[in-house]
Amino acid sequence: MLGLVLEGGAMRGMFTAGVTDVMMENDIIFDGAVGVSAGAAFGCNYKSKQPGRVIRYNTTYCRDWRYCSLRSLIKTGDLYGEKFCYYEIPEKLDIFDVEAYRANPMDFYVVCTDIETGEPVYRLLPNGSGEDLQWMRASASMPMVSRIVELDGKKLLDGGISDSIPLKFFEGLGYDRNVVVLTRPADYVKEKNKFLPVLKLTMRKYPNFIKAVADRHLRYNRTLEYIREREREGDIFVIRPDGPLNIGSAEHDPAELKRVYKLGRDVAERVLPQLIEFVGSSK
Repeated sequence: MLGLVLEGGAMRGMFTAGVTDVMMENDIIFDGAVGVSAGAAFGCNYKSKQPGRVIRYNTTYCRDWRYCSLRSLIKTGDLYGEKFCYYEIPEKLDIFDVEAYRANPMDFYVVCTDIETGEPVYRLLPNGSGEDLQWMRASASMPMVSRIVELDGKKLLDGGISDSIPLKFFEGLGYDRNVVVLTRPADYVKEKNKFLPVLKLTMRKYPNFIKAVADRHLRYNRTLEYIREREREGDIFVIRPDGPLNIGSAEHDPAELKRVYKLGRDVAERVLPQLIEFVGSSK
């Protein structure tokens, strides 16, 4: 089976949006996809077949306080406002095509972190509405600037804490050929979280989560080594930026969002012949 694995990274996800738009425009079809954090919140548009939607609504609303702001954090407990991002935009302002999402046979999974165990939770989202949106929200809920999301008796936050690039998860499901979209360049090495001392205070009720945050850089770097190994073997096709994207978690300048989006498009268009050959050989 052919899979698509989407790393997160907040507004580095604009790079991913550029990549996935090029793939959709060229009718590249996957059997399944898995997204983490921004990879979940933005990647769902692959299943609903809506190229251009991610960059469109982000550039339109990035300066709206209800979308992402300190004011939203103070008023609602979420830097990215739940009601505006997961209801107002997809239901009224820039419609998310739920019917197309449900009609597409591609399976779509997201990854969250169970803060009581520190372990990843993987969830298949067949409907694209209702509780599915809450799972996407949980996957993208960054610690300290988001409320804990409670679903299925679990307390959930950012999936990137426990499994930033869920390639092994997808391989375990039987996806033996995968396209992996990363938001860091090839020479990136993750370092220990500099906010760990603050997290130890704010999340002290959840020691397993704190340990997961403390060890994240070790797991991440091991995953990158595994990806390089699988890439050498020819069983995965990796698309990554040529250099650091240099964009923050909360970007309010539409020009910056467009810049990173274009970087994603440029890289995808450059490797498109090789990507099409890889996808074709997977059938």
